[in-house]
Amino acid sequence: MGEVDPAFIQEPEHRPKISYMEGKGVPLIDLSPILSSNNVSAIEFEGLVKEVGDACKEWGFFQVINHGVPSEKREKIDGASRKFFAQSLEEKRKVRRNEKKVTGYYDTEHTKNVRDWKEVFDFAVEGPSIVPASHEPDDREVIELNNQWPEYPPELRETCQDYGQEMVKLAYKLLELIALSLDLPADRFHGFFKDQTSFIRLNHYPPCPTPELALGVGRHKDAGALTILAQDDVGGLEVKQKTDGEWVRVKPTPDAYIINVGDIIQVWSNDTYESVEHRVIVNSERERYSYPFFLLPPLSTMVEPLEELTNKKNPAKYRAYNWGEFISNRSQSNFQKQKVENLQISDFKISE
Repeated sequence: MGEVDPAFIQEPEHRPKISYMEGKGVPLIDLSPILSSNNVSAIEFEGLVKEVGDACKEWGFFQVINHGVPSEKREKIDGASRKFFAQSLEEKRKVRRNEKKVTGYYDTEHTKNVRDWKEVFDFAVEGPSIVPASHEPDDREVIELNNQWPEYPPELRETCQDYGQEMVKLAYKLLELIALSLDLPADRFHGFFKDQTSFIRLNHYPPCPTPELALGVGRHKDAGALTILAQDDVGGLEVKQKTDGEWVRVKPTPDAYIINVGDIIQVWSNDTYESVEHRVIVNSERERYSYPFFLLPPLSTMVEPLEELTNKKNPAKYRAYNWGEFISNRSQSNFQKQKVENLQISDFKISE
């Protein structure tokens, strides 16, 4: 990635500002009460649940510390990722992802029809898995989803698999807190992820000669249920504030994870919680690495507001939609420029 190709250039209204606001209000939540071997008081636990609920409602984003993920697991995936991306483009493209192979390396991804200034490596946390060949209910054909693993670095496969299991464990803890904050049973969401299609992305953002024109990832909302992000000390994640629509930078906190609610939880909660727009800015001096985990249900899942959260006074605000069909449509824009905006949950909103 050298000089900036016009494909990377954002429209003027979406270009990042040179100066920025630091998101000091983004909540930082200590998860130690749910990890402590000592008895935690009911007041302390209820306080944690309320913190998570307030963060989901007011920001859609929060950071967690004392989360239980061993620091050495995070250090290992960071080291292996850096080794992989340091290779030649020819080597990395030996495990190139495409429409048929949905995991592996990719360096020409688009968001909102503008190319992102990054390269990625994706892997599924549960695999190989048997999934429908399409989202059509009458289609009985199935395919096996396999991860593509490069020869180098040799430790990448085991490192990624170990890290993936840690992310799944943390995701379930967070789902329980979110469920309780909605006055639901702690395990209410667990059944949705029995045969999950969750994946982890290794992101590398090289220095950009014109960071005022391009973005590492353009503005978007996450389509899945929950995202757990590890980022390095360079930073670059910006969140659009719900209060005034301004972009604020999330300052890296050592050993913290950044959590955000996705579209699926917005629909399940019937808009009690909202998936918030965010983007990644780049800089001209330092490369950046980040590692998001995307919690996703099986392709056959029908996503709709939970029955317990709807009633006559608060009727369902969304029609049910098929997750496989939804994500299939969204993924098309990764590989080619689309003539129209890709599918959004707003397309399933019920008119009031």
